[in-house]
Amino acid sequence: MRVGGLKSSVSRRPTVLLLLSTALIFSVLIFSIQFTFFSDRRTSANGGSGKLGSMPISVRSEDIQILSDFQSQVQQCVASRGLGLTAHIVDYCKIILKFPEGTNSTWYNAQFKIYEPLEYTYDVCDAILLWEQYRNMTTVLTREYLDARPDGWLKYAALRIAQLGADKCYNRSLCEEHLNLLLPATPPFHPRQFQSCAVVGNSGDLLKTEFGEEIDKHDAVFRDNEAPVNETYAKHVGLKRDFRLVVRGAARNMGAILEGSSDEVLIIKSLTHRDFNKMIKELPNPVYLFQGIVLRRGAKGTGMKSVELALSMCDVVDIYGFTVDPGYTEWTRYFSAPKKGHNPLQGRAYYQLLECLGVIRIHSPMKAARKQSWSDVPSRDAIGRAYAAAVRAKTGRVADPGPFGRCRVWGQVDPASPGPISGSTDMSQTRRDSNYSKWETMPFKSLRKEAQEHFTQLKGVSLYKMDGNKLDDLVCVRHALPS
Repeated sequence: MRVGGLKSSVSRRPTVLLLLSTALIFSVLIFSIQFTFFSDRRTSANGGSGKLGSMPISVRSEDIQILSDFQSQVQQCVASRGLGLTAHIVDYCKIILKFPEGTNSTWYNAQFKIYEPLEYTYDVCDAILLWEQYRNMTTVLTREYLDARPDGWLKYAALRIAQLGADKCYNRSLCEEHLNLLLPATPPFHPRQFQSCAVVGNSGDLLKTEFGEEIDKHDAVFRDNEAPVNETYAKHVGLKRDFRLVVRGAARNMGAILEGSSDEVLIIKSLTHRDFNKMIKELPNPVYLFQGIVLRRGAKGTGMKSVELALSMCDVVDIYGFTVDPGYTEWTRYFSAPKKGHNPLQGRAYYQLLECLGVIRIHSPMKAARKQSWSDVPSRDAIGRAYAAAVRAKTGRVADPGPFGRCRVWGQVDPASPGPISGSTDMSQTRRDSNYSKWETMPFKSLRKEAQEHFTQLKGVSLYKMDGNKLDDLVCVRHALPS
């Protein structure tokens, strides 16, 4: 019996080995299929990172040529307008902006224990995709956005209310009470609503200039935080006041900030608060929340967000009072003592890149000639070609997916019931009698012709960022086109 059993065991070994080998080959085959499948999905989810798993996307030679030519134009623009900055091309997308040797880097980063570097690497393809898309965006929080976004009321609304007492809006009515005063049903502002806009920063360099009259000639003027507008500084910063973006701390002083103007629009960058509501109820000014911020420390500065806000409404964005000239050693403000907290070299490099991408036009003491020529900035046609090539290079798509290619969530507004105007039943008589809702109730036909045409080209769709500074996933809301 023992001998027979041994023979039987030996005879089964080839069969067992064969089965194990077959199972191993099958497992490897399944793993390979899954790896390929999920690599494809991961690349798709990244919105076109330029790679397919570990394999680079094949970029067409025509697109490489278009982007390389555009890089050369950006390089020439930086050389002409950068006040000492130089641009060094790495490839058809990457570029390095360098400060000249001897630049005094006096800003110390305590977190990383280093001084601010003298060179910065940028992906021009990513930058042009990001900032050109801002021209189509809605940058004010609305009811339609919260309705369309998954868990918009439950989760996201709670993130925009300080001291709610809960991590989610389990009681939607309570959250609506917090937000109703500054929550329009649909976008109060539109892309291309204004032709020319000025974004006025707070730099002490403004006192070296007399840009005031020029600033006031713009169709709309954007300011930030507590920057004063009065006769004392009129020749430097002007008197016109249309929009003001404020951080939460400055919003606590909104009454004093808005004094002297009944129609300057106040847009709070981050969170609202029950104390804000008390003040808003007494004000005649429109007050809204900014949409598309990073709700954490270390987010983009107010100046950069003001540019983003302006670009979502304006054809041309001129910036004043951003410390972009070489030679300064401290961050100054035109109305108060110096305040540290910015990285001036990094800011100056990035703003210069944006000017050479046609996003902004920089005005500063060293660029004070009033007959400036922007002929060394790439043309809108060149930017358009580079944008289309960048889309193809980053996504691998032959055809431009258009403005809706990154729409992750879709919503729809009922034309018969677009929603309520911002406000509350216990507003003061001052607010009730004011024109605070004028932007929300403005007839479509009253919009600038270019804004109407743009709305029609976008098929009546409002585009919103889902989270932070990314434009990979958008919330898109359809409206009925006017007859």
